[in-house]
Amino acid sequence: MAAEWVRDAVFYHIYPLGLCGAPGRNDFSSPPEPRLERLYGWLDHIQGLGANAIYLGPLFESGSHGYDTADYFHVDRRLGTDATLRAFSAEVHRRGMRLILDGVFNHVGRDFWAFRDVQAHGEASAYRDWFAGLRFGESSRYGDPFTYQGWNGHTSLVKLNPHHPPVVEHLFQAVRTWIEDFAIDGLRLDAADSLDFGFLRQLGGFCRGLRPDFWLMGEVVHGDYNRWANPDMLDATTNYEAYKGLYSSLVDKNYFEIAYALNRQFGAGGLYRDLPLYNFADNHDVNRVASNLKTPAHLYPLYGLLFTMPGVPSIYYGSEWGMTGQRTPTSDQALRPALDLGEMRRVAPQPDLAGVIARLAGLRRQSDALRRGSYRQIHVAAEQLVFARETTSERVIVALNAAATSARLEVDLGERRDGQAVDLLNSGETLPIRGGRLVLDPVWPRWARVLRVR
Repeated sequence: MAAEWVRDAVFYHIYPLGLCGAPGRNDFSSPPEPRLERLYGWLDHIQGLGANAIYLGPLFESGSHGYDTADYFHVDRRLGTDATLRAFSAEVHRRGMRLILDGVFNHVGRDFWAFRDVQAHGEASAYRDWFAGLRFGESSRYGDPFTYQGWNGHTSLVKLNPHHPPVVEHLFQAVRTWIEDFAIDGLRLDAADSLDFGFLRQLGGFCRGLRPDFWLMGEVVHGDYNRWANPDMLDATTNYEAYKGLYSSLVDKNYFEIAYALNRQFGAGGLYRDLPLYNFADNHDVNRVASNLKTPAHLYPLYGLLFTMPGVPSIYYGSEWGMTGQRTPTSDQALRPALDLGEMRRVAPQPDLAGVIARLAGLRRQSDALRRGSYRQIHVAAEQLVFARETTSERVIVALNAAATSARLEVDLGERRDGQAVDLLNSGETLPIRGGRLVLDPVWPRWARVLRVR
């Protein structure tokens, strides 16, 4: 894997149009407003959490939510100018952090310049072949004298034709510009599970030809992640399978659910043992995890697992304080609010959670086993889970207790030898190992132990 740096990453995910309080619609005529500069005030906080990579949602000129691109080559005027992004990227990199952007290549908005040309010139447009399924002689729901393919049935999002060489050339030139002008370290590919595999192979080769350590991660909701993440295409995908189990195993008092997923993915013979999947508790498309949980205190074992399971953890802006937010049938706005950092610190629903996340990120940073180690399940019950992360030089035992009461767990580490286990999370307490057995007493309610075996 060329982008080896990602195994040491903790991501902080920002939806800039939301956090920065941009208007919901772009009038394409107002002067640029450098709202992106509001993110400078967040950088100390982000680094204080232990994050060392920032993933910014859509930034380029679009009609509304950012995923309806109008121009791939210029920053959305609601966020600023190209110079605004260039300066922000320079500051991120000055701090030793990585910067990842959204690559929205499956579709564009109806304000995209080439689509506008088709509207203006009809069958005579030089860009009629740029769009999937475009046919004249029928009318779209918008009254166009043609129909076309939209993403997932949404005709406000016009699907591009990945088999048309000028389209590929245009998109690749945009990527080249982003790498050369903004020094980005990677891309999160929106709707990667809808992108043509041939296009993804071309994109992978193109990006790594420009920069060998460039990271490509795809949004994939269902399916075998290896179909997208492999040496010829992407480095990783979103881990939606684990996302669901992270909260529902707590809601249902059923750690067997997430244990099954982790074994399937990362255990002996697991499907993704060598893939640093992108792990998350929530994002701009799904309910805030605090809204999915019935018990707010479950946020603590949840993040304990997120930062100790295989893969790369990500924090969605605002969720480090346990804020809530739910999507509705017609809007994602509650998931993508404008936030004031000082105000959030004053009114945080879970004021201690950010500090806990920082501690967990610190443990991960100090442990090669947590960043790169194998996964082995040791014990699973309805509300307790114990597993090992191991490299040739380090073994870490993670014990989670989601119950409202303390648990006493006696676990077999698989080797008949004596030793010690030092709790890295809880004041360095040392527990004896006798004959390969470790007694964890107590594992405190809604909390965790992270122990290094020696």
